[in-house]
Amino acid sequence: MADRLSKERRSWNMSRIQGKDTKPERLLRSLLHRAGFRYRLHDKRLPGKPDIVLPKYKTVIFVNGCYWHRHTGCPKATTPSSNVSFWQNKFEETVKRDEKKSIELKEKGWDVVVVWECELLNEAEQVLKDLVERLGCSHAGKASSMKVQQLHNT
Repeated sequence: MADRLSKERRSWNMSRIQGKDTKPERLLRSLLHRAGFRYRLHDKRLPGKPDIVLPKYKTVIFVNGCYWHRHTGCPKATTPSSNVSFWQNKFEETVKRDEKKSIELKEKGWDVVVVWECELLNEAEQVLKDLVERLGCSHAGKASSMKVQQLHNT
């Protein structure tokens, strides 16, 4: 099946896809901040420049888009019907790169958390609750639920 867009238009569309500061990433940062967490962004000193770094908890968070990072079982993780082998190769390389940077971070003593775009956009409160539990800081958990509600009401 041929692409409906010209090569130039497809290239322009692809160039507009953000690599950082995406809507899901901004949402998670807002949730974490309102729950009392302090973090760093895209630390170049760490493998893969994690989206969010929580130094106090020696934890990094990657906010992965379901399409590009191939969220298993997610309807957003589709493969284009044209040039299938090109896309499959591109997606496989992305997944391999994700695995490599996770291994490197774990070897350096970091806990690696992946938050998927669909989970964050559909279940933000649960994502935050799971993160608070994983970080082992129940004090933030009580306030976080209330703050997530406030965020959704704004």
